[in-house]
Amino acid sequence: MRTMQQKQQGITLISMIFILGMIAFFTLIVLKVSPIYMNHSKVVHALETLKHRTDIEKKSKREVWISLNKQFNMNYVYDVKKKDVKITSRGGYLKVQIVYHVKEPFIGNLSVWVDFDDYIEVGVK
Repeated sequence: MRTMQQKQQGITLISMIFILGMIAFFTLIVLKVSPIYMNHSKVVHALETLKHRTDIEKKSKREVWISLNKQFNMNYVYDVKKKDVKITSRGGYLKVQIVYHVKEPFIGNLSVWVDFDDYIEVGVK
């Protein structure tokens, strides 16, 4: 009689643990990074709202900052501070640049560091 060799099929326990570990790791990355980018979209939206306001280029730097800060407070944006916002204003021209970074603890002593640099220009240079 002939004996038939049976080949094992399927995934081993070690492979299953490795795959589940990789899925958990990438899920953790998404859960840590996605709120950072969601808050950043609120900053971009505040800049776009500022850009579409009428006569914004004729406002003082203080008035522009107050308007921007109201948008940040309304949308719960706490990552952007006054020192991160640079407002350039001169005779019918306005440029608002926001450069900031966000550091989010990841695992143990590892962190996720994200830099952002956004600006709007309104008026004629």
